[in-house]
Amino acid sequence: MNCRARNPVGSWMPSAGFTLVEFMVCVALGVLVLGVVVSLTTFSTRSFVSLGNYADLDNQSRNTLDAVCRDLRQATAVLAIQTNLPVLSLTLTNANLGQAMKLTWNSNAATFVYSNSYYGAQTELTGCDTWNFALFQRTPQVTATNITFFLATNGAGVLDLTICKLVDMSWKCSRTILSQKINTESVQTAQIVLRNKP
Repeated sequence: MNCRARNPVGSWMPSAGFTLVEFMVCVALGVLVLGVVVSLTTFSTRSFVSLGNYADLDNQSRNTLDAVCRDLRQATAVLAIQTNLPVLSLTLTNANLGQAMKLTWNSNAATFVYSNSYYGAQTELTGCDTWNFALFQRTPQVTATNITFFLATNGAGVLDLTICKLVDMSWKCSRTILSQKINTESVQTAQIVLRNKP
């Protein structure tokens, strides 16, 4: 016995398949879901790369600060400065050990190099966008809310390296995220007192 259902005479119903409207709705939903997945993947990749960049920048800055501060604290005098771009530099000495130290920032190469007569030159920071320094005297002005240091200038207002007791440095490094320089930068500042300066 054959128990198949039959269509009524005169009516036609497809037994399987999609209509054009159903197909268009499915394609639109598929494109929407695919767009969300691609967007989330891109966002996750940027976040992962950004976190890696922050960790690298923080590590570089911390290591540079440790190396530079350790030696500069023992310095006895500031010998020379260069403030004309593309290269800024600061040269110090430790007369007790017979050691010279030089900090150099090249704006074209975006590198910060620390050289020491004992260890030699070493590139401490790459991707260093800015590096600034200022020289201050020994005597600070202390108020209830802060401590202000005076620039190492003589009575005529001219920079005098012989009275410099404190070096204030700051730098900013950045990295690219998927070939775009966005959202990954590290700023570091330090005030270093020359402890062996007479």
